Amino acid sequence: MTVITRFAPSPTGYLHIGGIRTALFSWAFAKKNKGKFFLRIEDTDLDRSTPEAIDVIKDGMSWLNLDYDGDIIYQTQRQDQYKKFINYLLDNGMAYYCYASKEELDNLRAIQVEKGLKPKYDGRWRPEVGKDLPNAPKDRNPVIRFKNPSTGKVTWKDLVKSHITFDNEELDDFIISRSDGTPTYNFCVVIDDWQMKVTHVIRGDDHINNTPRQINLLNALEAPIPNYAHLSMIHGADGQKLSKRHGAISVTSYRDDGYLPEAINNYLARLGWSHGDDEIFTTSQFCDWFDFEHITSSAAQFDIEKLNWLNSHYIKHTDTAELVNILKKNSNLAKVTPEQKSMLIGATELYKDRENNLNDFIKNIDYFFNKPSGNDELMKKYFNEDSGRLIKIFTDKITEIVWSDEGLNQYLKEFVKSNEIKFPQIAMPLRIILTGTDHTPSVGSIIFLLGLDEFKSRVKKYL
Repeated sequence: MTVITRFAPSPTGYLHIGGIRTALFSWAFAKKNKGKFFLRIEDTDLDRSTPEAIDVIKDGMSWLNLDYDGDIIYQTQRQDQYKKFINYLLDNGMAYYCYASKEELDNLRAIQVEKGLKPKYDGRWRPEVGKDLPNAPKDRNPVIRFKNPSTGKVTWKDLVKSHITFDNEELDDFIISRSDGTPTYNFCVVIDDWQMKVTHVIRGDDHINNTPRQINLLNALEAPIPNYAHLSMIHGADGQKLSKRHGAISVTSYRDDGYLPEAINNYLARLGWSHGDDEIFTTSQFCDWFDFEHITSSAAQFDIEKLNWLNSHYIKHTDTAELVNILKKNSNLAKVTPEQKSMLIGATELYKDRENNLNDFIKNIDYFFNKPSGNDELMKKYFNEDSGRLIKIFTDKITEIVWSDEGLNQYLKEFVKSNEIKFPQIAMPLRIILTGTDHTPSVGSIIFLLGLDEFKSRVKKYL
């Protein structure tokens, strides 16, 4: 059997963390088994589906390197297939027209709720032997309902949740075609998964209630039943449903907010799945290790601090030349001149062990290429007559040393010793003058990268 999985988002909003985790798990399982992974866009909700949302889905998949097989499958391009099988069910007595109005159904629901019953369609238009149906209203377009089995049970062994059973009596005759003739989600999914020969349906556990309906439809069509794996939801650190304040934003927003795709993939892989105590691993390792046995059946918790920690790790371990290209993309660093290239490489190397976010990284090395604006508060704190005297002495003698990173840092140490001062007395004023902030790496390394002329230019302003 060739393993076939799919990711089937609806383009009615942004592609969020929960959705992309589903894509990642589906992709990894297909890769592990040398199978196929398809991308299907479930765009039958014409009022809410947008081209922009489709672009975000494709953009997010591309950014995270989740490649899919073949062309993207769009449900709006498969309407003929859906109608063919709806007619098949009608012709074989497994579906029927229902003329119940919205008002009738609302009233039915209100009565059932009042009586403490589970709201469900009562089968008033369902054909039965010996049952007389009302005359069809001529001024009303009917929906088409699937004739769900009225007895028995639907049971499947979920790859995450173990055995799940529903009584057919709990399931009503759900709509498979709306009054305007458009097929519904539950019907389209069944036909698509069947015709795409999907072997494993991996999705969120908010779809569990749809699964028995889809299994009954597949049985009616004499189609094979795929394996189902329902992933638990992702909650915030406070245990509540994930929302925008927890990080439930478009996955491409994480790219815009300064995260590396490797960090996102690694983090999502550990969000509800584990491989022993391993915290950091490549997507290749994840594919090799992935299994359903180690997916937790309880909700996973989103932790932005852990994501930041992982992002820091991947920034630190990214090749400097590659990191320079990443930092230059879509930022002011793209305007760095050829003469400044070595300074950009050096600044990247200097800061890569300190940063956990690309945007902060870009902001923090900006002073190398743009003179910092004065910071009155820091100047008042660190700059005085004595510090000005020390900086002048330091500057006058700096031309006498060998211009190198090691030489400048050694000069700073010797200067502190020979002038019998504490290191911050010279380092902090220099740091403020050169960078505009009091939190930086080695001052000697910064002076080296700026170069003698730029160093003198910035110091002169304050002397």
